[in-house]
Amino acid sequence: MGCICFKPFRRSPSPSIKSSIIKQINNNEDEDGCPSFREFSLEQLKVATNGFSANNIVSEHNEKVPNIVYKGSLNDGRMIAVKRFQRLSWPDPSEFIEEAQAVGRCRSEDMANMIGCCSEGHERLLVAEYMPNGTLAKHLFHWEKRPMKWEMRLRVALHTATALEYCNDRGIDLYHDLNTYRILFDKVGNPRLSCFGLMKCSREGKSYSTNLAFAPPEYLRLGTVVPESVIFSFGTLLLDLMSGRHIPPNHALDLFRGKNYLVLMDSALDGQFSDEDRTELIHLASRCLRPEPDKRPSIKFLMSALSRLEKRAVLWPNVKGENIPAPLYTKPATKKSSRLSPLAEACWRVDLSSIHELLEKLGYGEDDASVTNEFSFQMWTGRMQENTDYKKHGDAAFRAKDFETAIEFYTEFMSGAPVVSPTVLTRRCLCYLMNDMFSEALSDAMQAQVASPECSTALYLQAACLLKLEMEAEAKEALRHGSSLEAF
Repeated sequence: MGCICFKPFRRSPSPSIKSSIIKQINNNEDEDGCPSFREFSLEQLKVATNGFSANNIVSEHNEKVPNIVYKGSLNDGRMIAVKRFQRLSWPDPSEFIEEAQAVGRCRSEDMANMIGCCSEGHERLLVAEYMPNGTLAKHLFHWEKRPMKWEMRLRVALHTATALEYCNDRGIDLYHDLNTYRILFDKVGNPRLSCFGLMKCSREGKSYSTNLAFAPPEYLRLGTVVPESVIFSFGTLLLDLMSGRHIPPNHALDLFRGKNYLVLMDSALDGQFSDEDRTELIHLASRCLRPEPDKRPSIKFLMSALSRLEKRAVLWPNVKGENIPAPLYTKPATKKSSRLSPLAEACWRVDLSSIHELLEKLGYGEDDASVTNEFSFQMWTGRMQENTDYKKHGDAAFRAKDFETAIEFYTEFMSGAPVVSPTVLTRRCLCYLMNDMFSEALSDAMQAQVASPECSTALYLQAACLLKLEMEAEAKEALRHGSSLEAF
């Protein structure tokens, strides 16, 4: 494979930057105690790292990862992390400084922030906050006492997504080689995304990923990356978090297609999550790993989905029955829960597994008589036997929780059905929800309501869809309307 190069990643240059020196931007610390970005001399960093001693190396480094990270200590006692690039990695000092300054303007509590750089002679160094509690790789793959809990794994994913979204808002939409070594833990155990990944490994950008088996497909095809490439890498991170192993994306996609979900999950997590939450996280990862960049979800969507999962994880009891911390949020419908029917309550919780069970029990009872009679007549004459078979196959797949197959058969059925079946629409709505196709699900729920205006199920499902789409006020109204119909 020949040399692979990036398309240039440009930012607006700062007019005050000189070719070999950057003055300190601000002598004061930020409000959170993080020092403002500044220039360090090579001598200062030599002293801080004890002459770049091998004993101070804290990063994995080899031929594929040639740029070494050292821990160090400044004169004031502050611990720092210093990344030292290979000689001549950045021939143009002004471009190196521009990149570093742009990253240095980012300040987030979800990141290990960059606090300086050094450009002297052939030396190119970055300086960041030091995170004393190691990498995600250490805690996830090489634990000694106990494995990382489900709740913390979701927290790591959410904090990482939040950091990436923050960088996007600041105009930095590429993160290079996102992996478990790029996520660190601060002194109180909070996950932080390393700022070092916001800069290319070198001016030439010869390597996006340290392992090509985990690189985005567009990088392997064209040697270029796009902002959506970061989403692919985020998907590999989700795989690591749920499996506790480093599974190549191609192998994971085969497992997704074969619905071998148990193989994907870390056995050490048994009992720490619901089947619904496991399925939702797997679907998120599979969407991130789609081969077409434009088919992958946005980081904002991932933040929203992970936030819901993380909140539910706080409430989920673990195997040992330990005390669960009180939730950090309250749902507005809590006071109403005793007055809601089981289906309404399940839809308000967006508990898809319970919704599936309840829809199965309901059967086709909510289809009005004219629909049922029309189906019976068509079946009796045999004119619609093939179309009716589609519904039977769809129902079988629905019972078996093969929701993608159910969508296909229900769609075939409805394309040739003489009348609209509200029940088929509500069932396909749930299938869409199970596949994170929230807009399609809402459309089916609304069509079911049109077909059967007295169908409370359609309104309850609308509430679940609207909650997935973060439209809580509209969801409350649908729930209220559905409850009124059911009470009447």
